[in-house]
Amino acid sequence: MLKQNLQMRLGQKLAPQQIQLMKLIQLHTMEFEEELERELEENPALEKATQETTEEDFGSADVLENEGTESIDTDFDVNEYLYDDGEPGYKTASSNYSPDDEEFDNQLLLTEGKTLYDHLVEQLHFLDLDENELIIAEYLVGNLDNDGYLRRPIKALVDDLAFSFGIETDTKTVEDILKNYLQKMDPPGVAARNLQECLILQIENKVTNNKYVVLAADILKNNFDAISNKHYQKLINKYDISEADLKLAVEEIEKLSPRVGGNFETQTLTLNQEIIPDFTIQIINREPVAFLNSRNAPQLKVSSEYKDILSTYSHDKQSPEHKQAALFIKQKLDSAKWYIEAINQRQNTLMKTINAIMSLQKEYFLTGEERSLKPMILKDVADITGFDISTISRVVKSKYADTPNGVIYLKNLFSDSLTNDDGDEVSTIEIKNHLKEIIEKESKIKPYTDDALVKMLKEKGFNIARRTIAKYRDQLDIPVARLRKEL
Repeated sequence: MLKQNLQMRLGQKLAPQQIQLMKLIQLHTMEFEEELERELEENPALEKATQETTEEDFGSADVLENEGTESIDTDFDVNEYLYDDGEPGYKTASSNYSPDDEEFDNQLLLTEGKTLYDHLVEQLHFLDLDENELIIAEYLVGNLDNDGYLRRPIKALVDDLAFSFGIETDTKTVEDILKNYLQKMDPPGVAARNLQECLILQIENKVTNNKYVVLAADILKNNFDAISNKHYQKLINKYDISEADLKLAVEEIEKLSPRVGGNFETQTLTLNQEIIPDFTIQIINREPVAFLNSRNAPQLKVSSEYKDILSTYSHDKQSPEHKQAALFIKQKLDSAKWYIEAINQRQNTLMKTINAIMSLQKEYFLTGEERSLKPMILKDVADITGFDISTISRVVKSKYADTPNGVIYLKNLFSDSLTNDDGDEVSTIEIKNHLKEIIEKESKIKPYTDDALVKMLKEKGFNIARRTIAKYRDQLDIPVARLRKEL
């Protein structure tokens, strides 16, 4: 039975301008430049302003609102179709940076060398392989990752060969080609399926009577877990050797490479990209002052040529072609206006955020010492700027500032707080620095355990639990004491 009922829902919907603004805000300088060039290519109604551009060239929103809408006879509301808010006085130009702003050089180094794939395939053609074996071998090479490992199961490769090349084979045949050909090629250790196999292939390639190389090979084959976890005493007892002998064997293992493909170019061009600071922070009269990188503040204008074309087409009510052309041009002009306004809002958001950060971290920018960093979270900056926390997160993501003390990553300025024994709030960054300093000075023969680190930090006034020490160690990429131990 059909029924009618009335429902009311409360929903939220982002306008296209808001979505575009959020995307622009999270871009760093180089990405923003690429996005700007893409928009300039796609929208002919958007142009870069020149020094000769006058205020008349920028036009006004009122002219655009009156042209191409009321004068066109349409069966639908053009304003609704184009999301035209008709706001008077809409800014159609962005010109808010000084000619004295520092220009940053954007240096991209594209390097294309011999890839691991090329190097191995070249060797394959010197081997005595039949047609099917060569196809299988090349397919195996194509499945190696950039470190030179074969990560995929042999069974899966057998299925792929049957499906893609029509080659019926089995796992034994593929493994034979892998072991007898690929794993014997240069560089030693290539086509291994795990780290242990990679290291064993390398050390077996050394033709030597050196007893420490022989010992190292035996350890890798039969006691890999023990050497990986640095259970040195267990190895000393098992092989009935001295600590000095084990140390020399370990040195032979340390000469091996876990990434044999790392000396080759990747399968694609490698992009070495310099960091381009989004802000410059200078100290003027003992106050930090921020400037936006001029590349983030382009001068843009709406094309006056396109406005003239719109005016011409909009007065021809008879031609359907002209009506369609006028609608197309109107869309492009509105899109150009929206984009310019989005860039203006982006610049305003960036500057408000960096100014709020500087007000909270003034002492750090003046001294450049990490111990001067105050606890600061995203909410602190959001409260000052009035922006949402998610907006602040987008701003600091992948943004850098050039300060008198070097280039800094804005996200590194944020940290939680802990209270020391004196009742003062200190940044977790400062605690991590103390922790790192203690570990750097420890004896590697007998490194400090987490419990020992807790006691040492407590002596410095930081009452921290052992699990917190473990968390900070992980964040600093510092292993546990057992793995820091050296002979």
